[in-house]
Amino acid sequence: MTTLYPLKFKTIYKDKIWGGNKIKSELNKDYSPLRNCGETWEISGVKGNISVVREGNLEGRDLKSLISEYKQELVGEKIFQRFGVEFPLLVKFIDAHDDLSVQVHPNDELARKRHNSMGKNEMWYIIQADQGAKLIAGFNQPVTKEKYQEYFDQHQIMELLNHQSVFHDDVFYIPAGRIHTIGKGILLAEIQQTSDVTYRIYDFDRKDQNGNERELHVEEALDAIDYNYYSEYKTVYDRPINQLSTLVKSPYFTTNRIYFDQPTYRDYSHLDSFVIYTTLQGSLKLIYDHHDLNISKGDAVLLPACINKVKLESSAPYKILESYIE
Repeated sequence: MTTLYPLKFKTIYKDKIWGGNKIKSELNKDYSPLRNCGETWEISGVKGNISVVREGNLEGRDLKSLISEYKQELVGEKIFQRFGVEFPLLVKFIDAHDDLSVQVHPNDELARKRHNSMGKNEMWYIIQADQGAKLIAGFNQPVTKEKYQEYFDQHQIMELLNHQSVFHDDVFYIPAGRIHTIGKGILLAEIQQTSDVTYRIYDFDRKDQNGNERELHVEEALDAIDYNYYSEYKTVYDRPINQLSTLVKSPYFTTNRIYFDQPTYRDYSHLDSFVIYTTLQGSLKLIYDHHDLNISKGDAVLLPACINKVKLESSAPYKILESYIE
């Protein structure tokens, strides 16, 4: 059995009606022959989109087969007992050249009942935003299901939603049930549960290249929406350099920001989990067990649970999302 090591996977490119070219211009990823690229799936256990290792002794192996072979050595004992060979997180980069549809995702209970799937709790980290870029997260006032339906029927749903200006390094946690959309001009990293279930509520009456409007899921969304109003939807976190910042701490995943301009050591011996590094800025060396791996902006790396201690080293500032399950 090959000794496990930090794994990089072949990027899965997704052509979207709203996609642009920042995946190439900002992240240096070649999505040809696609005309544009709306999102990339960097680490995926979604059926039909299972990630494949791109380098090293395990090159060509897919993530599901690796979990089947290495079990808790790869993902952690508790996680293997809970999820089996299903990898529980999905890592993406999203480039919104145009607005995404207004949508909502079901929670675990509803997704299991309707789709035999996990629910979809997710977080966004804004890598780059054009001037004036906005997104939608939640409602801008108290709402009932009846009030929502009334506004929807009168084609005034956008008046109920919280439109928020965004800037690079902003963070949003989008729990299942929260209406949302990513607005045009935004490039972000997304960490989410392994699910591809989306209820599209409104798509700005857009038509695809064949003149067809995309399917909506208006009725399905009604039972999935969280109708509560919250005073703040953006995550507030400490932003100094050379300090670990906790962005999300949820039952589904924990995500921290590592932003350093000097070497730092990470000790995961207290964790019973894999760790995912999603690189947002800079280039660095990941040093582990007398080996090293070069990673740079746009890379996502899966650190197996059996690798407990690493050193991150660079001559310039680097910014990483560190994600795991507690």
